[in-house]
Amino acid sequence: MAKEYAGSPKIHQIESKRKRLTWVLSVSGLCILFYILGAWQNTNTAPISNSTSDKLSKAACDPSNTMTNTRSATQSSSGAMSLDFNAHHQVGINETAGGVHKFPPCELSFSEYTPCQDPKRARKFNKKMLIYRERHCPPKEDLLKCLIPAPPKYKNPFKWPQSRDYAWYDNIPHRELSIEKAVQNWIQVEGDRFRFPGGGTMFPRGADAYIDDINELIALTDGNIRTAIDTGCGVASWGAYLLKRDILTMSFAPRDTHEAQVQFALERGVPAMIGVLASERMPYPARAFDMAHCSRCLIPWYDNEGLYLIEVDRVLRPGGYWILSGPPIRWKKYYRGWERTQEDLKQEQDAIEDVARRLCWKKVIEKDDLAIWQKPINHIECINSKKIYKTPHICQNDNADSAWYKKMETCITPLPEVSNVEEVAGGVLEKWPERAFAVPPRIRSGLIPGVTVENFQEDNEMWKERVAHYKKIIPPVAHGRYRNVMDMNAGLGGFATAMTKYPAWVMNVVPANSDKDTLGVIYERGFIGTYQDWCEAFSTYPRTYDLIHASNVFSIYQDRCDITYILLEMDRILRPEGTVIFRDTVEVLVKIQSITEGMRWKSQIMDHESGPFNPEKILLAVKTYWTGEPEQQQQQQEQQQ
Repeated sequence: MAKEYAGSPKIHQIESKRKRLTWVLSVSGLCILFYILGAWQNTNTAPISNSTSDKLSKAACDPSNTMTNTRSATQSSSGAMSLDFNAHHQVGINETAGGVHKFPPCELSFSEYTPCQDPKRARKFNKKMLIYRERHCPPKEDLLKCLIPAPPKYKNPFKWPQSRDYAWYDNIPHRELSIEKAVQNWIQVEGDRFRFPGGGTMFPRGADAYIDDINELIALTDGNIRTAIDTGCGVASWGAYLLKRDILTMSFAPRDTHEAQVQFALERGVPAMIGVLASERMPYPARAFDMAHCSRCLIPWYDNEGLYLIEVDRVLRPGGYWILSGPPIRWKKYYRGWERTQEDLKQEQDAIEDVARRLCWKKVIEKDDLAIWQKPINHIECINSKKIYKTPHICQNDNADSAWYKKMETCITPLPEVSNVEEVAGGVLEKWPERAFAVPPRIRSGLIPGVTVENFQEDNEMWKERVAHYKKIIPPVAHGRYRNVMDMNAGLGGFATAMTKYPAWVMNVVPANSDKDTLGVIYERGFIGTYQDWCEAFSTYPRTYDLIHASNVFSIYQDRCDITYILLEMDRILRPEGTVIFRDTVEVLVKIQSITEGMRWKSQIMDHESGPFNPEKILLAVKTYWTGEPEQQQQQQEQQQ
């Protein structure tokens, strides 16, 4: 056999293969090693500290040193720096990173500024049908590019459930209601705080006793009634006391002569929005509420061919109840106190009864100060009754859920078709709390394009995992630190569902220009929410939310409007030392972080809960504590500078 020498082609080929194999194995080994190190680092990332971080704060809060400059401290998830979510009024580092645009504070006169319900701007609009009290947002050139200040001596609100009964006077320095409504026990001033006895115009014995009276007429505690709307809510005592009966109420009232009534409601930790029944639909989907309520709300239900009662009918579920107390109910007893004639009050009640009949409602009962009507479970008999009652007719080709700047119409919103008189239009809902996790009828019937039962169940599991992760990185979530919570892009309501174990309520917002209108699904699950275009301001007062959740909001809006104004709006409605959770791509979050550094926020980018290889990241931010100064002192300091 011929002998093979070194350097022969065959020997060279073997050595080449050996070197190639060694190189491949080495590279593979390094890849595996770095993957294991990355995964180990992620699993060992320390949660956000619940204690004060010395690196984030140099001085305790000094009430005399307001308007202190702060910067947003940023850090990746692998860093040692941590955020402090506790409410203890500490301020941050004074230095500002180079190139960051610092937003100045607005004048103290803007402390309660509501951009789309500004009383000064409202004067320009028609007072007919209260149109001037509807949303009228400022044009782009009038948008504020400053930070809304908290009033001097602002304190973090009481924790729930104490907040139901108490609020700090310095947070909402208005005594008007305590004087104007003194006899009715709406609100009382006790030293440095307000106390809410639970009274109301038509329930001087208190909201609790009033609700017990309603419960004797219709069952409130069997789980069938979960969502309610209170039109003309006052300080929302009705909604506040329904919460312990597992009924979630949207308290709805205009910004009017009863100064800051919605602000008082939210300060108490009770869901509420600024709004009015005027010419446009309420910003809620059809068939949203199990119960609607008006206690001397002064809404002319019989005017404009029953337009406002027709709108209540739109948002009531099939079989839902409408409760009325106050004028004209029990007019024979109260007509002198109401300073109206018996004839006038009788005529008003007859007109309301007539509109209710034309809507096919059934009057359940009238007893003492209460009258209750019920909406039919379907429209089979109602369609037949139109042979007798020609008006209002049933709307044709109407998008019943369309409610963002949509004018009201004097026609009945049609219910989904049914096969027999016993069938509930749109489907039967489970009782609460099973309703939260049951497949909503809108999904079961395929009304939400691209959303199947499987998608719904997967979404539930995903948000269960995400909220569990939030609990790890923000421990105060589980301990009542956050009462008023907003989800800016609520989807199917999975975040709100996962939050039900904590003492919080969630305002679920569905963008008005969203491809999928899921707000009806959220209401079918037993939660509340609203439509909103985030290029405009939200219908609430400043400092009304403790925690804001913004999942992929800015990916939606970054090409529609300047995201700086969205962030300034978030700052307006977020309480001092409140928290924001952003979820988005790294590019979007870096842009957000660069803006919030000039807003006195501290922030930190963290990995996705599934690990560092997920392109979606989390940005946690905390609004620092600072307050406005009295005007004269502020002007003097500005002149000195």
